[in-house]
Amino acid sequence: MSVKIRLTRVGRHKDPFFRIVVADSRYARDGRYIEQLGFFDPAKGIENAIIDEEVTLKWLRQGATPSDTIRTLFTKKGLMAKLAESKKSVKGDK
Repeated sequence: MSVKIRLTRVGRHKDPFFRIVVADSRYARDGRYIEQLGFFDPAKGIENAIIDEEVTLKWLRQGATPSDTIRTLFTKKGLMAKLAESKKSVKGDK
């Protein structure tokens, strides 16, 4: 089972709104998901995206693969830097 972190589209016609979810890669884009990590409204911009950082980092450490769009979003929010920092500290402890 390949787990991905990706966007699920919700919202009205021509007014997109996205949930950030963890889902099996075999599920449909707007189908079942394992856990919801946050929200993203492209009209408000990346700065206003709401993400549960603690749970997101847990999934990334366990090997969930972010989609390209999510990777960009996480990089701009500073989550990928936090992930790299936490991996360095774990390697440094050994």
